[in-house]
Amino acid sequence: YNYRMSEINAALGVAQVSRLDEILDNRRRVAHLYMNRLMTNRYLVLPTLADDEHMSWFVFVVKLNDLFDPGDRDEIIQHLRKEGIGCNNYFPPIHLQPYITESLGTKQGDFPVTEYVACRTLALPFFGRMTSKQVETVCDTLDRVLEKQLTKGKGRF
Repeated sequence: YNYRMSEINAALGVAQVSRLDEILDNRRRVAHLYMNRLMTNRYLVLPTLADDEHMSWFVFVVKLNDLFDPGDRDEIIQHLRKEGIGCNNYFPPIHLQPYITESLGTKQGDFPVTEYVACRTLALPFFGRMTSKQVETVCDTLDRVLEKQLTKGKGRF
């Protein structure tokens, strides 16, 4: 593999370093918008940080709670995308990645807790210039889709 950085990428990196505080502040602002809006959602587990911890917030990931089955997350992603919300699964288990399975012989079921969590994680749209209106649209749509997913004939309530 060639892991050398091109000169243009290095130049972009140098320019961004001078704006690092601004970039991190913007990402922190968007993360707080999400946290404040989603903190009362009974279907989600949000990221948690101690008061003295700082995070770069390169992505905002939520976890579906235990009411959801493993396949529900992928259906939720499909419904969100149909509504114009760009989202994705996140944190695929490293032990199931092709290189690791080939070199170490790992397989599905070797790390059940990791697999359980991984099939319930959802990365929401996230970028530093997101507006509060955009976050609200994502969250409103997510609320609707989660409610619909749980009530679609599962008889859980």
